[in-house]
Amino acid sequence: MNVEIVSVPVLRTYNKRFIRSGQILKLMKVRVEKIYCRDLHPCTKNNKPITMPPYSTTTVLDTKQTFECTESMKNVIHSVDNKYSGKHKFLIWEFETTLIWTNIIAITLLHLLTLYAFLIYPYFEKPGLIIYGTILGWMGGFGVTAGAHRYFTHKSYKAKLPLKLMLLFCYTLAGQNSLKDWVRDHRVHHKFSETDADPHNSRRGFFFAHVGWLMMKKHPEVIRKGRQVDCSDLFEDPVFAFHQSFSYKKITHFLWLKLLFCFVLPTIIPPLTWGESWTFTFLAITVTRYTLNLNCTWLVNSAAHLWGNKPYDKGIYPVENLMVSFCAMGEGYHNYHHTFPWDYRTGELSGFLNMTSCLLGIFKRIGWAYDMKTASADLVKKVIENKGDGSHYKWGQEVSEENDNKT
Repeated sequence: MNVEIVSVPVLRTYNKRFIRSGQILKLMKVRVEKIYCRDLHPCTKNNKPITMPPYSTTTVLDTKQTFECTESMKNVIHSVDNKYSGKHKFLIWEFETTLIWTNIIAITLLHLLTLYAFLIYPYFEKPGLIIYGTILGWMGGFGVTAGAHRYFTHKSYKAKLPLKLMLLFCYTLAGQNSLKDWVRDHRVHHKFSETDADPHNSRRGFFFAHVGWLMMKKHPEVIRKGRQVDCSDLFEDPVFAFHQSFSYKKITHFLWLKLLFCFVLPTIIPPLTWGESWTFTFLAITVTRYTLNLNCTWLVNSAAHLWGNKPYDKGIYPVENLMVSFCAMGEGYHNYHHTFPWDYRTGELSGFLNMTSCLLGIFKRIGWAYDMKTASADLVKKVIENKGDGSHYKWGQEVSEENDNKT
């Protein structure tokens, strides 16, 4: 068996320790021109490798190294291929990729503590913490919806420095993944929606799309297609670059700020200012507020791709889900959003079900937000007529009548 390896994707699915030990390369007759093998996501721009960051471990295999493959070793090849082809068993279940037990344990404990807090919290005696936690939740949600999603990922509007700083602060308060990873994953999600390359592919079920994707390693296609998504525009912004850059011992500024603004300060303010109980503050703010914020975001990936109507494009998975719009400050108009991803509103309607658009409208009036991109009414109507399922509140009846005439 002669195999010529000329690019990273051919070899990337094999774990590096196998490459080092020679268990893979001894099985094949390989001519290697030049291969870079690494554990972390490769950095590419225009499909060409660029300089790797210093925290990457690189193994370089130079030219014309030859390894013989014998018939007796084919079973080993088969077993290694199975191990890294996406089939992993745990008890009676089979998963596409290996489970991340630290994430599983942390997420499970977080939700168990939240359930415990709901059961024991004295709601009528301590309404202050509920109001305080709700305000923090809205601020964190605004950082995700208006910041990470509509501004940094889709560039659907422009922001002046005060608003940009506010968006970064609010996103940090939400305590999610690094902004760089959030944007990359979401751009991959839009480009390869509902495929193996989608980080939270809803075709794999509600639980996976909601939280399961965080409990296991990414599908190889997510990493492979992720190389094709260019996020270099983010680092052209010096504020973003500082937010995501390294500070001390390979720890980013974002991580320090996340610990401070998401967990430390929100927890110590109530006991130190109005004498709240440290125990109930921890349960209500550190645990419950954080858990609810995460689940509101996750609902956009799960429920808003599974249950609802499709007035704009019936050929895609995303749907219009009013419950998600309420919980996620307007992100539930998901059929509209995936049809017109550049529209800063992410939906036709504003109001209390799209609080993010209302707030951005205020910032537009004071001049902090500008160049707001929207889909014209004529374009929306044409798309509805061509692709909608007939459920649109205004033009859906016309679509239904046309479909009846065709039949």
